[in-house]
Amino acid sequence: MTTDNLNISETSSTPAIQANWEDGTVHMQGDSYPENSFELFQPVIDWVERFLREAKRPLRLELDLLYLNTSSIRALMDILDMLEEAHTRGTGISAVWRYDAANERVGQLAEEFKEDCTFPFEITART
Repeated sequence: MTTDNLNISETSSTPAIQANWEDGTVHMQGDSYPENSFELFQPVIDWVERFLREAKRPLRLELDLLYLNTSSIRALMDILDMLEEAHTRGTGISAVWRYDAANERVGQLAEEFKEDCTFPFEITART
């Protein structure tokens, strides 16, 4: 069994992404408007798929995203869909999305994502 962690450094247009096998967490923080969202998010999707298949234990998604372009939203939807499928199969899945209270659009986006999820999904506004 592989226990690789995933660490993608933040740039001016991409979030920092850390996936920790031991902790069962995926954390994304920053802005997400890459030129090629497939290139950015495919390693994350692959990591989540492998974790869900091999670890067979709870996974927590932690989001501190400030801005997402359309292709990043699509990639995040794909990740949430995978988590939802795992949840319906009995895997413990949870998510938390923290956002700046001054950025209402991100709060609304988080609410839209939450509507499609039946697993615990917390949205927290920071002041």
